Amino acid sequence: MSIKSKLSGFALLLPLIAMSATPAEAHRRWLLPSSTVLSGESELVTVDAAASNELFIFEHRALGLNDLTVTGPDGKPAKTDIIGSGKYRSSFDLPLTQQGTYRIALVSNGLGGSYKLGNERKRWRGKRSDLATAIPAEATDVKISQVASRTETFATLGEPTLTALAPTNIGLELIPVTHPNDLVAGEPAQFKFLLDGKPAAGLEIEWVQGGSRYRDTAGASKLTTDANGMVEVVAPEAGMYYLEASSSSDNVTDPKIQSNRASYTAVLEFLPL
Repeated sequence: MSIKSKLSGFALLLPLIAMSATPAEAHRRWLLPSSTVLSGESELVTVDAAASNELFIFEHRALGLNDLTVTGPDGKPAKTDIIGSGKYRSSFDLPLTQQGTYRIALVSNGLGGSYKLGNERKRWRGKRSDLATAIPAEATDVKISQVASRTETFATLGEPTLTALAPTNIGLELIPVTHPNDLVAGEPAQFKFLLDGKPAAGLEIEWVQGGSRYRDTAGASKLTTDANGMVEVVAPEAGMYYLEASSSSDNVTDPKIQSNRASYTAVLEFLPL
């Protein structure tokens, strides 16, 4: 499978709706790898985790690594070496010891919300199993949301593989039609988005070229997935790009939970043709 090959299995008819280009909300969350496509028997990738206004500049805060999950080419957790956290970034090394694709992600899934005790507003975050005892019986104005977030990037040693990219069916996920380490500037790349395992139709996606500090325009645009959760992006030039999407719904079957919120961000590298 060449670095320009495309993965099949999904329909490639992708009607898109281009939206007006506007900058994203401040403090984007991202994982920035030192490299994404490597060769040889073994290699090492260093990854920085940060939130910032500018992509990819360390100027706001570091992201914690408690929710770090790295899946190796065999589908099993891969070992990382944590370097540490400063004010503006956290860093870790990922040894690539297997041939194939690694999925590098910060993943959280739980409940969060607020309630009132008397006139005081309280906030709570935890697991579904804790909900029954976490909120006092006398609490009023209880607002609880199911919250899932995924911030990720990808790295491949040798030929791209798919095992690590299998969906978990929790929250928002990007499913590759074009492999995320098989991206070339100027060529269309297709992705499918799932929300809790089902196609995320009508999902608004922000697509941003990195390096915004060094150009006059924001380099951001809005795209919308089709009825099958499909979207197509084109990178005008080689470099790192940022993708962000979020979803919010009141359609929750559990009467104790009022809404379902999910977010997704990814950093993708497009290589020269």
